[in-house]
Amino acid sequence: MNTLQDWLSRLEQLHPVEIELGLERVARVAKVLGVEKPAPRIISVAGTNGKGSCVATMEALLRAGGHSVGAYSSPHLLRFNERVRIDGLEANDAELMRAFEAVEAARGDIGLTYFEFTTLAALWLFRQAGVEYALLEVGLGGRLDAVNLVDADLAVITSVAVDHKAWLGSDREVIGREKAGILRPGSPCVCADPQPPQSVVGAAAKTGAAAYFLGRDFFLGAGDSSSTADGASRGNRFRFGELDIALPPVSLPPPSVAAAITALSVLGALPYGDIEDVLAGIRLAGRCQQLEWRGRSLLLDVGHNPAAAEYLARWLARHPVSGRTHALVAAMADKDLPGLFAPLRQRVDRWYPALLPGNSRAADCNGLLGGLREAGIDKAAIDGDCPTVIDGLERLLATAGTQDRLLVFGSFFTVAEVLQQIREDSHGES
Repeated sequence: MNTLQDWLSRLEQLHPVEIELGLERVARVAKVLGVEKPAPRIISVAGTNGKGSCVATMEALLRAGGHSVGAYSSPHLLRFNERVRIDGLEANDAELMRAFEAVEAARGDIGLTYFEFTTLAALWLFRQAGVEYALLEVGLGGRLDAVNLVDADLAVITSVAVDHKAWLGSDREVIGREKAGILRPGSPCVCADPQPPQSVVGAAAKTGAAAYFLGRDFFLGAGDSSSTADGASRGNRFRFGELDIALPPVSLPPPSVAAAITALSVLGALPYGDIEDVLAGIRLAGRCQQLEWRGRSLLLDVGHNPAAAEYLARWLARHPVSGRTHALVAAMADKDLPGLFAPLRQRVDRWYPALLPGNSRAADCNGLLGGLREAGIDKAAIDGDCPTVIDGLERLLATAGTQDRLLVFGSFFTVAEVLQQIREDSHGES
């Protein structure tokens, strides 16, 4: 393999199915590689939404405290390298290729999925780099996800909502049981879901270790009732024990930020100094990401399930614009499309369903239009042409008013298309 893309293309074809939950195969290879404990301190993060935000917050706070940190998250937006960060820097192509070579040599005739193979590569890189902390974002569920081959010193569950029904089940109790599979006996856990399923509460109690729940052990309350110049709320107030912090109005979900602070506090790893300044500097692409491009205001969000749409709707309510809000949306066909659209019904003035023609999982025009109708959205508010995402974006840029907001959401793939277009338009600059 001469390039990283050569490797990635091969990994996509390596296993007969894209997802095969279970730890037996990947754990055998991990033992050969010696990556069952890739760092002295391991924090695993599961949840339906908010996992990446929690990892990014912990990463920033640990680095501010002078700690060496490896962070693993998925999926990526523009480059696979985004998935593996060491001390704030993405792993380069050469490092990733060395890691893939190590996994290939260790696996023998054991079949691995794309995610299993790349997870092992990330763990190998963290061990090679000698990081103090490894922050591991679970890919799907928890109990049978490849990340769960590692015993976490502390586990975080950010939220529990219905998504990936075919793999995880169709109700929160069942899904919560899967996510609670990352908990370990004797190791503390943090849960940021304000109404956790009993399956999570029960699993936490069985660990025999301390469990910290939002609203019971750590708290988020309304911050300063005044507003910033753009009309946005000044943020939330976080409390945990003697900690009392005014969270800045970052775009990340406050419960995930609160869980990150709580987790590091429990481990005695919060940095000294102004935590608020660290939090204010955190940016995560595709999470209520605001951009000014070609004289227009864009808001990009990877939200792809009803719970994420509800959060997005609240965010839009707190950040009004003087013009109209136009939503360009492309989503996967296996998602709850009416549930994805309905929470935004009162926050979007006009809808532009769009297509991702290179993606076999993407919803077609009929699926998107049907989902909008089932969500109770007026036909007059829907543009039914269904162009590609990029063609739809170009149309909106040409027709929307300068005071309007262009919202792009529905999946990581949708946001990635737009970010790539912006990057190309900027002559390759990020």
